[in-house]
Amino acid sequence: MVQNLKAFVFDIDGVLTDNTSMLDANCQPMRAFNEKDSFAIRMARMNGYGLGVITGGSMMAVKQRLAVFGVPEEDIYMHTKDKPRAFDDFCTRHGYAPEEVAYLGDDIPDVALLRHCGWGVAPADAVQEAKDAADFVSDREGGKAFVRSVLESVMKAQGRWIFDVARYDAMF
Repeated sequence: MVQNLKAFVFDIDGVLTDNTSMLDANCQPMRAFNEKDSFAIRMARMNGYGLGVITGGSMMAVKQRLAVFGVPEEDIYMHTKDKPRAFDDFCTRHGYAPEEVAYLGDDIPDVALLRHCGWGVAPADAVQEAKDAADFVSDREGGKAFVRSVLESVMKAQGRWIFDVARYDAMF
C-alpha cells in the first residue's frame, strides 16, 4: 500500500503538535512543532512528494510555519469542517487518486478522511475512533516525531529517503 503513495496530508493539532495550546502575552494560542517532523516534511518536499494540511484550526502563525516546511499556501486548508471535501480538492488540483495520498489524523473530525484516503495513519495517542478508522496506528504520539516516523518509513520503503545537501540548501 505505501509503495503507491505520492503525497501526504496532515491534521495539525495532535499530529504535528502534542495537542497542547499555550497562550502568549496577548492571549493568542501558540503551537510547538517537533523539528524532526519539520525535517521529514522538508525531505518529502525535496524528494517530490505532494504535501497538504487540512485542519479545523485557523492560525496565521501556523500557516507561516508550514511555509517554512515547504507546504504550499494553496495546499493549507484551515478552518475546515468537511475534511474529505478539502482532501478531494487537494487530490483533484494535483491529479492524485485518493489511494495515492496518505492522511495523518488523530480525532473525531479526522475519522471520515482516515477511511477515505489511500492510507490513513493515526498516532498512538489518537482517540479510539481515529485508531479504528486508520489503516495503521503508530507507536509514536502526536508532536513527538510521529510525522517523521511515518514519512521516513514510507520514503525508505520507496527508496526515496535521500538527502541532497545542495538541493536542500537551494529549496530551504
